[in-house]
Amino acid sequence: MELMELLKTRRTYRRFDQTRAISEEIVQEMKEALRIASSAANLQPLRYIFVRDPEKVEEIFPLTHWAASLPKELGTPKDGEHPVMYLAVLYDESKKNKWLDTDIGLALSNVTLAAWGHGVGSCIMGSIDRPEIKRALNVPEQLEIQSVVAFGYPTHQSIIVDPGEDGSLKYYLDEDRNYMVPKRPIETFIEDI
Repeated sequence: MELMELLKTRRTYRRFDQTRAISEEIVQEMKEALRIASSAANLQPLRYIFVRDPEKVEEIFPLTHWAASLPKELGTPKDGEHPVMYLAVLYDESKKNKWLDTDIGLALSNVTLAAWGHGVGSCIMGSIDRPEIKRALNVPEQLEIQSVVAFGYPTHQSIIVDPGEDGSLKYYLDEDRNYMVPKRPIETFIEDI
């Protein structure tokens, strides 16, 4: 896939083909994408847990909250639409530095793009039950969960559209339950000098 097409289509996906597993080859490429991600001062403070066991994935599912801009019955995946894998992003609280958020952004960009290059969609989630996920994954005490990412083969599209006439940037579903994601025009937030 050409780079700009990859960037335009690597959107957030929230409904997946729950019968379709992600191959070991793709998971290994995702791990390599995390390994080579840029890191401030090359400190590499992040740790990760790939959750691939179907029972454990289903245990995590109710601990995540989906599509906050939509009513729960529209935004939450139904049975058969759940992700098939999660990635937990972890950091050591004692080693937290001012660049941690930048490192997380770089790592998440790498891993989601690596996945999308194979047609695997993702949803980066911060609205999660961290204490319960930490317990479910047996995360060591010194590590904290920053976010989780849901992965799977999407069963819908996520399409960039212009903001509404009222300037709204709130995403919504079309009649086919595809996500319509308004993005501002370049000239409204980027300046050339």
